[in-house]
Amino acid sequence: MNKVIPFFLALVATAPAMRVAANSTESDLRPVPAAVPTPSSATGWHWAPMTTSRMPDFEGATGWLNSPPLSSPALRGKVVLVDFWTFSCINWRREFPYVRAWAKQYRDRGLVVIGVHTPEFPFEMDPENVERAVRDIGVDYPVALDSNRALWRAFGNAYWPAIYLVDGRGVVRYHHFGEGGYEATERAIQRALSETGQIANDELVAPASQGAEAPADWGNLRSPENYVGLARTSGLVVDASPGQRRTYIAPVSLRNNEWSPVGEWILGSESAVLQRANGRVAYGFHARDLHLVMGPSEGAGPIRFRVLIDGKPPGAAHGLDVDEQGFGNVDSSRMYQLIRQPGPIRDRRFEIEFIDPDIEVFSFTFG
Repeated sequence: MNKVIPFFLALVATAPAMRVAANSTESDLRPVPAAVPTPSSATGWHWAPMTTSRMPDFEGATGWLNSPPLSSPALRGKVVLVDFWTFSCINWRREFPYVRAWAKQYRDRGLVVIGVHTPEFPFEMDPENVERAVRDIGVDYPVALDSNRALWRAFGNAYWPAIYLVDGRGVVRYHHFGEGGYEATERAIQRALSETGQIANDELVAPASQGAEAPADWGNLRSPENYVGLARTSGLVVDASPGQRRTYIAPVSLRNNEWSPVGEWILGSESAVLQRANGRVAYGFHARDLHLVMGPSEGAGPIRFRVLIDGKPPGAAHGLDVDEQGFGNVDSSRMYQLIRQPGPIRDRRFEIEFIDPDIEVFSFTFG
């Protein structure tokens, strides 16, 4: 980013989650003077200034789903909501019901929603994997594939999810980073549409959010997202041998947000790959939900697994991708919901045992 150019924003506060820039409480669009961006909280979240106040073009997209290629000049006169996402991100999954509802509610009034899929992990760069996710999750608006991060750089973006709202003149008028701020964002949509002569009532959408899309239990969420890859992990309680095949033994006890591989693994910078059947990962956590981003390593078939919570089958605490006995299958690389506790929420020990080898594990997320 070469310079900071003023454009219209909404005020944003900080939300208690990784990769979330939080709940906006201001529905008005108002100018923010040019300034060097500064952290908005102790966690380091900050404004990511645009390289231009006008919406960049989409010529850097590596492909399109649900639409022929779109361009900024062709969208002039429309209100455009650009949503940066990646399909394994739990923060985006919880935001998605609102974006989907806005696309449906305001489509006939001139709103165009474009999802820009910018990958975080290597498997998210594969267009077939993105196409499968679009189909399975139910994304029905245009999606620009941003496998080279050209659009990410053009917008000066730094977050998943991130919303940029563009008015009929092609000017970025508002943005929001992370989950939350849904009322403020929808009011911004309504105002931008009114400026184009479209009449929108004051009613707000109320999407039914279920499964992985349900809001997090923020009051009980004491475990942040954590990567398994050594470049970004925290709480690993064993001495790792980066890139080497090695047998790991878990400690008898784990404190909250500590974790350990068990069995024969290769721990890399971005992921861990199991080398022998019946390897495990143990994790101490405090949250209602536990998700794991994982998939078969290259060339491997479906992989069977079983999860335990405090050494027992999860029962009523099982997630969408396991049964009450904790059994499930990994058939593709994506986010798997393994635990959803009905309560009470307290410090727990989670374990997942892979009955088959060649699983690749990327990150834990919670809700």
